[in-house]
Amino acid sequence: MKFNFDYAGLDPKTAMELQQKLRARLVIEPFGKPIRHVAGVDVSVKGDLARAAVVILSYPELALVETALAERPVEFPYIPGLLAFREIPVIMEAWRKLKTLPDAAIVDGQGYAHPRRFGLACHLGVVAGAVTIGCAKSRLVGEYEDPAPERGAISRLVHEGEVIGAVVRTRDNVKPVFISVGDKIDLDGAIKIILECARGRRLPEPVAMAHKAAGGLL
Repeated sequence: MKFNFDYAGLDPKTAMELQQKLRARLVIEPFGKPIRHVAGVDVSVKGDLARAAVVILSYPELALVETALAERPVEFPYIPGLLAFREIPVIMEAWRKLKTLPDAAIVDGQGYAHPRRFGLACHLGVVAGAVTIGCAKSRLVGEYEDPAPERGAISRLVHEGEVIGAVVRTRDNVKPVFISVGDKIDLDGAIKIILECARGRRLPEPVAMAHKAAGGLL
């Protein structure tokens, strides 16, 4: 199915209604397919210009295979919970340039850990038809207990009685990251991929490299 990514002029109420419609397409299920390539996705915004980076790494080596970049004016205001409408247009512009499609993509942002259970990673998964994982540096909603200080320690992120994600320590004595499913994967599978892609930094390598590329440093 083709999706319209022209969100310019969309009002918040209509955007939330569209989120709910797209959320009906969300699939949360165990992920057991082999992974040959994993993507990192990030967006940098400077002034009125957004720059998206999608990096493709080999898996499990995590060697850089491809980088796709795109720039376009920001056409939607910054509203917590509606970040996808600001970033999806430029992300998809970069995504369409890819010669190698990933078996899974880690997105710098929320997935299911979202007030309406449909954050940026979920949105991208649905419109791109991709397996996606949300990896955020802070929580948007939910309560949790701080995980143990060792790498691999995990605690559940809970909102209104529902487990919406996990708080994962990717490096000893370093702040955890907030992991949630995006699309076509379950939470256990998402955590497994995140930890396998964490190689000594707080952020998993695909996201760290996408962050550099979006900032013009890669």
